[in-house]
Amino acid sequence: MDWKKPTVQMLGRWQPWHDGHQALFERALAKTGQVMIQVRDVQGVGDNPFDFITVSENIETALKSKGFEKGTDYDIMLVPNITNITYGRGVGYAIEEETFEKEVTDISATKIREEMRKDGKL
Repeated sequence: MDWKKPTVQMLGRWQPWHDGHQALFERALAKTGQVMIQVRDVQGVGDNPFDFITVSENIETALKSKGFEKGTDYDIMLVPNITNITYGRGVGYAIEEETFEKEVTDISATKIREEMRKDGKL
């Protein structure tokens, strides 16, 4: 990870990492060649059962299975429970919303957690 190189930031809970997150990551990586995945510290807040270590391991496993390399293509960091991103004027970065086809947009981590509970995996 080159800290001076343009980097895409992905901020989220990732509870759990799923195919929609994977699609977003791949699009983000195509923009600059590296992504900083920031994990909000939300275990135990609302319906967020996973701690940072579990979230990180889930992300690393998924990305490694697709051939992405931690430390080169991406890195992961814990951040506070960020709920607002604020800026005052043009400050040298863009905040962009990516849009995907309905199949990806409809993926719901809430529904995934419900299924995990039913299956005794949570």
